[in-house]
Amino acid sequence: MHTASVGFHCPECMKSGKQRVYRVAPTFDPLATKVLIAINVVVWIWASVVSGTTSRIAGEVLRDGGLFGPRVADGEWYRLLTSGFLHDGMFHLAFNMYALWILGGQLERVLQRPRFVALYFAALLGGSFGVVLLDPLAITVGASGAVFGLFGATAVIQRSAGLSIWATRLGPVLGLNLLFTFAVPRISIGGHVGGLIAGALVALVHVRFVRARRREWQSIGATAAIAVFFVIAAVAVSSNPLF
Repeated sequence: MHTASVGFHCPECMKSGKQRVYRVAPTFDPLATKVLIAINVVVWIWASVVSGTTSRIAGEVLRDGGLFGPRVADGEWYRLLTSGFLHDGMFHLAFNMYALWILGGQLERVLQRPRFVALYFAALLGGSFGVVLLDPLAITVGASGAVFGLFGATAVIQRSAGLSIWATRLGPVLGLNLLFTFAVPRISIGGHVGGLIAGALVALVHVRFVRARRREWQSIGATAAIAVFFVIAAVAVSSNPLF
């Protein structure tokens, strides 16, 4: 859709000369996005209390909930999920939550709440798989994998609507974040790239299902299957590291 002063123009309508405008209800409440942000903030406050500082979380919190390949191989699969809600410092949390607020609010409105939540967790697990695949011996935390999944999903949905991610400025922002991912030490390449690919994959499935007029639960079921695949793959790789 093309942004208009009072809503969005349909690309097909613009090509045909019919300047129809579709209005988006201004009262939409991104509740799921708010809940996800609240969970992350509450967990960070708890970790800060345990640590006694807001700069770095306690070692025991990392050990108990962070993503660590050998522990996943020992049966602690929950780390694939819990690591996505832990943050090592206020800046780490603030950056991820800001991105979640911007991207999540938009995607939740477009996908509707159930599909958006399914996308978020599938991207989080895709990021966890990327971590276990590329850097299994590093203790990793953060919602970055899920956030990069939102980047990937937004890019796919914009392209499916006939929009250029460069014209919408998503492309430069994503490119800059990827540059930081590969250039800055201690940033998880596997988590970011894995989440990005997972989010894009889920969005592709969603777009195909919508065009095929499939029901919402079918799209959610397909997303859940993708999430389960990432869990199984992460457990398998953690038991038999490739790198």
